[in-house]
Amino acid sequence: MPSARPEDGRPAVKRSGCQNAVGYEIDLCDPDGFARCHLDIGPGHLNSQDVLHGGVIAMLLDVACGNAASAFFDREEHPVVLTISLNTSYVSAVRQGRVTAIGRPAGGGSKLAYVNGELHHEDGTLIATAAGVFKRHRLTR
Repeated sequence: MPSARPEDGRPAVKRSGCQNAVGYEIDLCDPDGFARCHLDIGPGHLNSQDVLHGGVIAMLLDVACGNAASAFFDREEHPVVLTISLNTSYVSAVRQGRVTAIGRPAGGGSKLAYVNGELHHEDGTLIATAAGVFKRHRLTR
């Protein structure tokens, strides 16, 4: 199911099965090419210690950074990108509330984009950071 088309006329990003299962939302409305990924933490997002699972944290950062990389290449077409590397540093734990991952392009060329990311709790607490490399990819079927 596609996401709603942004009011600025840019193409909508197709919702993924992962997005539907986990429940995060993608926001591509930043004019500077930043991408955001929001998640309202629920019981299914917690690990055995009742804190947000590290895998969920890494996924949110990957989604935000990947969408920022895609916008770096072409904001209108939103091309497919593959994650080449994503280095994640975990800073603090969180149990509930809303978290937002932000991806910010840091540079790149015609095939690779370098993106930095941060995940913050709604109260401003920094939860994790990431640095990723993303490759523009043309899908063949």
